[in-house]
Amino acid sequence: MRSGAERLLLISTTTPSERVANHRRAIDAAVAANVSLVAYTSMLHAGTSTASLAPTHKATEEYLRERLPSVMLRNGWYLENYTSQLPRVLQDGALIGAAGRGRISAATRADYADAAAVVLSTDGHAGEVYELGGDHAFTLAELATAISVATGRRIRYTDLPADTFTRALLDAGVPAELANVLASADLAMSRDEMFTDSGDLRRLIGRPAATPAEAIADALR
Repeated sequence: MRSGAERLLLISTTTPSERVANHRRAIDAAVAANVSLVAYTSMLHAGTSTASLAPTHKATEEYLRERLPSVMLRNGWYLENYTSQLPRVLQDGALIGAAGRGRISAATRADYADAAAVVLSTDGHAGEVYELGGDHAFTLAELATAISVATGRRIRYTDLPADTFTRALLDAGVPAELANVLASADLAMSRDEMFTDSGDLRRLIGRPAATPAEAIADALR
């Protein structure tokens, strides 16, 4: 890390099994470089979530708090996790998952990035924990309806048991570790653990976050 850096955005790394070790190395480097503030992209309700990803985020938050002034950007689910699936969803006529009737406060990567930029470029955020998510929470059945409206095609939501959902992901070519992570996330969603009504994202970026319908329309374009 370059000496003299004042503020750092630590984006959680991809492979869950390597995440905590990677993050600790980055935090140690920030300490050595005398960084004054680190903003970390954690996950929604990291301290209490039952999702398999949560312990890696909780451990990182704890390690970071002990060493540097910090801000926790607890990002909710990403709308791109669904819009990237649109070709397959349209081909199959179905959106599959294991989230039941759980509500999901998703937002776009761009909206989360704008929130991070605000935190890094303005003062008064040290020690804050922001629970970030879109204002238009939805169930996966409602998301399927939104896709139907946007495309003029009937898309149904098929809710599966978690193990069946995992097998479906594996059959679609999703690596085993990621398939298990996604199934665990859906189970957390079924318990409303990916829902927030904090309003933190809207307040940070100074505008409403993109709606699911807007994200779908952008992806289709």
